[in-house]
Amino acid sequence: MSTALLSVSDKTGIIDFAKELKTLGWNIISSGGTAKTLKENSIECREISEVTEFPEILDGRVKTLNPKIHGGILAVKNKADHIEQLKRHGIGTIDIVVVSLYPFEATINEIPKPVDKKINQNVIENIDIGGVALLRAAAKNYKDVIVICDVNDYKTVIENLKNNSISEELKLTLAAKAFRHTAYYDSLISTYLTYEKFPSEAAIPLKKLSELRYGENPHQGAALYSNGTERDKPVVISAKKLHGKELSYNNYLDLEAAWRLVCEFNNPACAIIKHNNPCGCAESTDITSLEPDPYNCNPLRTDFANELSDIKDVYLKALACDPVSAFGGIIAFNKPVEKDTAAEVSKLFVECIIAPGYSEDALDILTQKKNIRILIQEILYKEEKNLIEYRIMSHGMLAQDRDNQLLIEKKLMTKRSPTKEENESLDFAWKVSKHVKSNAIILVRGRQTVGIGAGQMSRIDSLKIAAEKMKGVKSGLDEKKFPLILASDAFFPFPDVVEESAKIGVTAIVQPGGSIKDNESIKTADERNIAMIATGMRHFKH
Repeated sequence: MSTALLSVSDKTGIIDFAKELKTLGWNIISSGGTAKTLKENSIECREISEVTEFPEILDGRVKTLNPKIHGGILAVKNKADHIEQLKRHGIGTIDIVVVSLYPFEATINEIPKPVDKKINQNVIENIDIGGVALLRAAAKNYKDVIVICDVNDYKTVIENLKNNSISEELKLTLAAKAFRHTAYYDSLISTYLTYEKFPSEAAIPLKKLSELRYGENPHQGAALYSNGTERDKPVVISAKKLHGKELSYNNYLDLEAAWRLVCEFNNPACAIIKHNNPCGCAESTDITSLEPDPYNCNPLRTDFANELSDIKDVYLKALACDPVSAFGGIIAFNKPVEKDTAAEVSKLFVECIIAPGYSEDALDILTQKKNIRILIQEILYKEEKNLIEYRIMSHGMLAQDRDNQLLIEKKLMTKRSPTKEENESLDFAWKVSKHVKSNAIILVRGRQTVGIGAGQMSRIDSLKIAAEKMKGVKSGLDEKKFPLILASDAFFPFPDVVEESAKIGVTAIVQPGGSIKDNESIKTADERNIAMIATGMRHFKH
């Protein structure tokens, strides 16, 4: 008779699976917890300690790590000497291995990684040893052993057993899945326990959330994965879709850009993204005492239920920056969307909208548009420290710290200091510049973008594009009260940007500083009565 070893932390479906095996005439051996469940459901089985003739020890830490178990799994059945050795030592073959591992992933999602490196003992106890060894042994010997690590495979295996049609191809498929599963499991553990920023060896625990219709272009396949150590974060991939068809690869990229930008702000704000770049962004100009130092990472608030009045206004201001590019774009709000804002949004063809909430009236309006995807992410995103981001290269990967800061220090470069109104605009413009592809130039009045130049090989070309965009903008702001401000994501190697910005009416500039020719730009700014601030921090975005 064939023998199956069942050792599962997750008991889902195991009763029905075991009953089917017994109906087919299989013997079952099982570990303590699983054996108890089977016996409670009148399913005959032998406990592993009976097979090994050795009790579970060390609070269950050691139970399956025994030659009578692993010998039965790893023996190659067409090798006479393997079978002879099994007979000599009284070891029976094991033909199916079913394992679900201790819930390490669920445990670490309940117990955040401690900063002080004092790992909670419950985390340690949920590191499975024997289960991983069983899966790897069975997967290695897949030609002779069926290995199952996914409850969704129970039905397939039973159907094939009934039809006597277990193919080597199916066994290989299940073995590969088992190795992927143990690799994922080990990567969760190593990532959680590792405090080195860039360790000599690394594994990223990725779990597929869904297949996508296609990638950046229709001829490219694509899928969405989540990082198992960063589940349930207030990010785009954990947002809930309330309406619309499935999200595309490009939708996710643009939603990520929009959400991270709009969450920079405490006051009501809106960002409109097209091809991963802002084509418009605005924040309420009604600056409140709740705004912290704008050059620090903001402690974002979630008590925004009664703060709906400015959302329509900031949307219209963001849209005014470049309404042509906004067509087919992605819109993000950092406050709930109400009826009047929804009515305005519905006038434009929009791919996606994401916000922390929607009124019922707003949803009634927006859901009338079939092609819009509506997402809700109730918690605003706050950039965390010590996050690493990755970028794939051909046969390799780059890793770096996430760009989650704004500046090193705010330093006056010119003779004239910015006015209060200029300072507020400089703060806003600098935050936006962090999210625009290099070379980036942002033109702002108040807390509203009026021109954005992005992704150019020359910074002066980015300025020309921003200035051209600005010609069609009707900001509705008093230009004397809200002067024209410029932000640059990187320093000026030459004074040409300062010279050209003066021609279009710029009165204040914020840039990182640090060029060997800073003095030339400063002199040019002083000659044109332009105030210029250095932040000491560059925000290249390639």
